Parts: sequence; structure tokens; C-alpha cells
Amino acid sequence: MKIQQVEELVGISKKNIRFYEAEGLLSPGRAENGYRSYGQGDVLRLKQIKLLRKLAVPIEDIRGLLQGEGSLETCLTKQLREYDRQRESLSAMEGMTRELLSRPGLTLEGLDAEGCLDKIERLEKEGQNFMDVSKKDVHRKKTSGAVLGAAIVIALLLPVVFGILWANGQSPLPIGILLLIAGVPVIVIICIVAVLIQRIKEIKGGEEDEAAQY
Repeated sequence: MKIQQVEELVGISKKNIRFYEAEGLLSPGRAENGYRSYGQGDVLRLKQIKLLRKLAVPIEDIRGLLQGEGSLETCLTKQLREYDRQRESLSAMEGMTRELLSRPGLTLEGLDAEGCLDKIERLEKEGQNFMDVSKKDVHRKKTSGAVLGAAIVIALLLPVVFGILWANGQSPLPIGILLLIAGVPVIVIICIVAVLIQRIKEIKGGEEDEAAQY
């Protein structure tokens, strides 16, 4: 079967499927025309990968598991320990937040940011994890860039559409020609919006970006 069919069956985007192939987690066969040909075994493997990724199992651990380096029980036990570590980190963030809220007369101007950051740094050295600000900022920057790029192209196309409609009002064109001339920029705008929505989804929680962290 083709990659589009696999995408629908498993609910994983083509980009992610390609990513897993590049990471050595999937090795589809080849049809006579040279294109990838996926079988039921590949579909099952992708569902297994999807499940483990939903449980936040790192790519490296999944690769080792597929290569016979350890058992599923060992892999999941390791993941449970990771959940415990994450709970401790979340507890540390909650504790810091509650500590700030308990301070009388709390204001942004009076906030001891340096002292709090020093404490967070000590906790991080002890193994606690606080939010990775740079990663969030990169995602925000990517989203802003995608939206800005789409907005610029759409802003350039809309006057074209309105200009065509205005000209048609002054001197009506045959309906077929009007649809052809005005339809092209309208279709382009629709495609841009669809691509933008997909891109934002990938940036916000895309499996590809998430997988690349490991």
C-alpha cells in the first residue's frame, strides 16, 4: 500500500513516517516502480511506535527495543522512573510558584528574579527540570513566521481577486472565463490556509519535532 493509505490507517503524518524511516525504526519494501510499498507489518510497527511515543518513550529506546536490545518490560520500567522524575520536577515548579504567591505585596517590580533563578539553577543541578524557555520561544517564532508569510501572500492575492470581480462588474465576462481567472487565486488562498493550519499543528505538538528531541 502507498504512504497515503498508511497515513490514514495509523493517523501519523507522512513527514513522521519518513522521520521514523530515517531513524531506522521502519524499513518498508520497494515496488517494481521503485516507490516505497508498505505492508500490514509496517502498519503494525507504526502503531507500536505511535503507542510508545504516546507514552513519551524516547526514539533511542524504541530503536533499541526493535533491535532486540532489552525487553518491553525493561523499557516501560525505565519510563516509569522517568515519570517519577518528571513529577518531582513539576512539584519543584509548583513549589516555586506557591512560594512566590505567598510573599506579601507581590509585584513584578519587587520580584527577586535573580534570587529565584539562582534557586532554580541549584535545583536543576540536583536533577530537577524546569521549562525550556528557548524551545518554547523557537516554536512561537516558527508559528509567527508561518502566519506572517501566509498573510503576506494572501494580502497580495486578495486585491487580485477583488480587482477581477470589480472589472467583471464593469464589463461582464463569460461565466467560464470569470471562474477560471478568479478561481486560480482563490484556490491558491485556500491551499495556503490549509498548509498554514497543518504547519501550526506540526509546530505546536508535531510528532516530528517531539521525536527529534531524543
